[in-house]
Amino acid sequence: MTRIDRKFAQLNAQGRKAFVTYIMAGDPDFETSLEIVRGLPAAGVDIIELGLPFTDPMADGKTIQLAGQRALAAGMTLQRTLDLAAEFRKTDDTTPIVLMGYYNPIHSRGVDSFLAAAKQAGVDGLIIVDLPPEEDGELCIPAQKAGINFIRLATPTTDEQRLPKVLQNTSGFVYYVSINGITGAAEAQAGSVAPEVARIKAGTDLPVIVGFGIKAPQNAQDIAGIADGCVVGSAIIDKIAQGQNPDQVLDFVKSLADGAHRA
Repeated sequence: MTRIDRKFAQLNAQGRKAFVTYIMAGDPDFETSLEIVRGLPAAGVDIIELGLPFTDPMADGKTIQLAGQRALAAGMTLQRTLDLAAEFRKTDDTTPIVLMGYYNPIHSRGVDSFLAAAKQAGVDGLIIVDLPPEEDGELCIPAQKAGINFIRLATPTTDEQRLPKVLQNTSGFVYYVSINGITGAAEAQAGSVAPEVARIKAGTDLPVIVGFGIKAPQNAQDIAGIADGCVVGSAIIDKIAQGQNPDQVLDFVKSLADGAHRA
């Protein structure tokens, strides 16, 4: 079992929903980012998605694009992202870390080299948004063999014909994108998301976590209530962009976590 598998088994035994956060690694700088990431578990975060800065983040809205630009300007790289995960692991060996980003930096590093380094750094899962199931041989299958979960995105346009292909080699959990479009866009609505979550769960035993468009504690509670948990990213990154210090950012994260855990 990976840390992700163990976390969901623990949550299930406790009758609790998962609260997942996305943080851009190195935003606004390495030390501040590390301080925030280290504080996430105490703020109620069950799984950490660590964004890999990239120059062409096609799935992301302005908030995350700018976070990536700040991180890159501060000298963040793939290796520095892995270094941040490794630093986090020095004080926390249980909270799962999912690296989320795009394939280009991994391809440039070399898949075998990347997977060995990611495993050593304590990375538990990957969400690589521009690798479709048809390319599973590139990274998905090698990652699973290395003991790293490969988490797939399902969207409102993933129809009945496509869904089995999407689920085929997915592990850890399924990430359901609640809205059409980019991150940080319209607010997710539980009423429209619920039937989609049910449709996905009919095709897999994996937990289904909903992300995109979750911005406030009540919203987190509503979405977590109809899924196995929720993800918040852009709303947290907005606080970092506004110059809030790590304690202020973590207070906001705790309010979201409390909402999700009330579900």
